[in-house]
Amino acid sequence: MVHQNARFSQFDGVVSSLESIRHVLREPMPAVVAKQIDYIDDVCRAIIAKSPFIVVASASASGYPDISPKGDPQGFVRILDEKYLAIPDRPGNRRVDTFKNILANPYVALIFLIPGKGETLRVTGECRIVRDLALRESMALKGKVPEFALVVHVERVLIHCPKCIIRADLWEPESWPDLSGTAGIEEGMIAHAKLDMTPEELLAEEETDGCATLY
Repeated sequence: MVHQNARFSQFDGVVSSLESIRHVLREPMPAVVAKQIDYIDDVCRAIIAKSPFIVVASASASGYPDISPKGDPQGFVRILDEKYLAIPDRPGNRRVDTFKNILANPYVALIFLIPGKGETLRVTGECRIVRDLALRESMALKGKVPEFALVVHVERVLIHCPKCIIRADLWEPESWPDLSGTAGIEEGMIAHAKLDMTPEELLAEEETDGCATLY
């Protein structure tokens, strides 16, 4: 077995301490440290209420990471109170990678995005998968009640500066790349799973299996 450190032996200057990072970047401004809070305030509420898209980060018991995007109409993440958020689980590919991680390691990190806004919101906390009927029914959409909800106990919250969004021109349509040559989901699955079928055949199979259902 190759030792993990050997995987990066081809690179010079591999950093192994926080001190060496601080030597280059210096300490953060006091306000940058102080902006982290442990509850949902009015600033957070306004962002969460208008966000139609989040990314959920989780990790296995051994610490192996995973991320999962989730989207719905704006405000789909429910603010239960200043310490609890609820996220509806809509139909997906049934891999349940996030669920498997939460069952073994109940901590998640969320990032909230609003189209056109540079600032994002980061929330971290302990999470549970619940089937509370009243909660799930309150998050029904198009007549469909989610089978599960993720309830997050808020522990760390901070608003993130817009530099990354500005650098990426993320919300500037004139800068968006030409998407030709990039695979769609069916083409990607066929290539990676080495399937002997056409995209149309795979799509038909997905529709029969229910994987293409939005709600």
